[in-house]
Amino acid sequence: MGNAGGSVNIPAMTAPSPPERIVTWAEVHADSRALAGRLLTAPPPGRWAASWTGIVAITRGGMVPAAVLAREMGIRVIDTLAIASYDVKNQGRVQLLKAPEAAADKGAGWLLVDDLVDTGATARAARDLLPDALFVTLYAKPAARDLPDIFVHEVAQDTWVHFPWDTEDRDGRQVYAPPLAGREAS
Repeated sequence: MGNAGGSVNIPAMTAPSPPERIVTWAEVHADSRALAGRLLTAPPPGRWAASWTGIVAITRGGMVPAAVLAREMGIRVIDTLAIASYDVKNQGRVQLLKAPEAAADKGAGWLLVDDLVDTGATARAARDLLPDALFVTLYAKPAARDLPDIFVHEVAQDTWVHFPWDTEDRDGRQVYAPPLAGREAS
């Protein structure tokens, strides 16, 4: 056996890419409505009000689900909690950029809304700021699934979730689209 003097081409080994999940606008809408229905028909027992003071959306991902929840639940007051921990796909330290003004008193009577809990860094910072708010999210990964009070779907920890505001249509497929502010001028 052996190689009779010829060279052998061995392909370079590359790490497999983590699985990706593209979430559509229809899915975000349906999941947000399902969450609203659950909150309206079977609110969790305990310290949370049947009539909510308002919603605090964790920016940026929580803004779309918060808008749908506000409409479906008849809530007119929406504030934001701006926390940054990701730069595209790289997680860094958590930075508080804007605290909610209206829900300043620990968040009692408020819904705290995000699109996804991943490692839990952003969620922990939000929970520390608004410990009495009801924290809801559409998607949760195992490392942080205990942080929201309610979530709609669990997603595998190694799956990268792309939301509709992160994608664009290319040749009939939804693919990740970098923000316009991050694209170089051509």
